[in-house]
Order: sequence, then structure tokens, then C-alpha cells
Amino acid sequence: MNTNNELILQKENVAKPIYSITPFTLLDYPHKSACILWFAGCNMRCLYCYNPEIVFGKGSISFEKTLAFLNSRKQLLDAVVFSGGECLLHKKSIVFIEKVKKMGFLVKIDTNGSQPQVLEELIEKELIDYVALDFKAMPDNFEKITQSNLFVPFEKSLHLLLESRLPFEVRTTVHSDLLKKEDIHQMILYLEKAGYNGNYYIQHFVNGTTTIEKLGYSFKELEKEKLSTEKIKVHFRG
Repeated sequence: MNTNNELILQKENVAKPIYSITPFTLLDYPHKSACILWFAGCNMRCLYCYNPEIVFGKGSISFEKTLAFLNSRKQLLDAVVFSGGECLLHKKSIVFIEKVKKMGFLVKIDTNGSQPQVLEELIEKELIDYVALDFKAMPDNFEKITQSNLFVPFEKSLHLLLESRLPFEVRTTVHSDLLKKEDIHQMILYLEKAGYNGNYYIQHFVNGTTTIEKLGYSFKELEKEKLSTEKIKVHFRG
């Protein structure tokens, strides 16, 4: 049974959903200056995740304080990046994004694709300008890597984005013990069959970082391969 103190703590965590803010970046929104809002909590437990403190941690910054910060950054920043964790898990995310848009900022969403119903509403209301969609793995590897059974929602999110004509990118974090060359070829083929035409970013696992699961050294073997196709241009990060 919850004690009064536990209930108060839970309410505080809901009221303060943001773990931290990166006040300035030129890397996270293509060709725009932005800040990043890191939302606490996630519904996946990706083995290679290098933000365990955000996934398992609690928020410390309220929406109100965040809006005050953003108000001070008008005319200085082009965009706001909603990241995490999984930013679309939070019940007030749509309302908050609506307020940020009204302030005149472009909005980018970093998402694992597990909340297609929220994504659909954001698209319909024209509240987002760019999306980075994490493609974790094909179904055979998805549950092992993410410790979740959320491939079907991801697939729905992908098709929503394909139908919307909203600018978006697809990206995959690769640890050489978890995803091989054959897996990436299969993922590219899947994207082509789905109708994706654009950039596909392979993000190399960063060795030496603290992750949810202790992993061995990851080798950058994929850069030796010719992965791009006529429709999909593969880029490497990290």
C-alpha cells in the first residue's frame, strides 16, 4: 500500500517530467539551432542504452520552468527537440508541445515509435516539424534488444509518418554483438518495402559508456559495407 509520502513523490514526478535540458545544440535538428528536453522514463530497456539515468531516473524540471526557459530563448533558438527516454509517454506531452509551437519554435520529436496514437494526433494538429524514428531491430531481434514487445506500435508509427509527408529520418544504434551486417541488410529491405525513401542513419555504439546492460567492445565493421540503395542513403554517426 502506498504511503502519503509515496503518493506525494509520484505526483511530483508527474509534475516534473523533464530530467534535464541541453540549452544549445547544432547537431540534433538538421540545419537549425535548438535545445533538447530530456524526458525521464521509457517503456523500452535497450541493452545498449547510454542514458540509464534518464530511463530509470525521475524528472526534476516542471513544464512551467521549461516554458520560462524557452521564453528566454525566443529569437535565439530555432527549434526545441523533445527526447528522452520516450517523450511521448507523458500524458501532457501534446498540450506541452502545443504551447511550445505557439511560442514560435520548430518542434522535433525523438521517438521509439511506441506511441502511434499520440504521434497521429500531433501530425493531425500539425504540431511537429521533424521526427527522428528509432528503428531498433526486426521482430526476430526486437524483444531481445529492447526488452519489450513493441514492434507492432513502431510499425504503425512508421506507416503514419510515411503517409503524412512530414519530414523524418530513421536511425538505428548498432552494437556489433547485437546487430550484424545481415540484420542491417534485412532492415534496409524492410524500409524499402514499406515505401521509405530517404536517409537512414547508423549510429555506432559508443564504447566505454555506462549502459543498461554491460556489453563488450563494439566494432565498426559496417562502414566497410556498401549499404546504400537507390532509395535509401545510409549515413554513419559516431
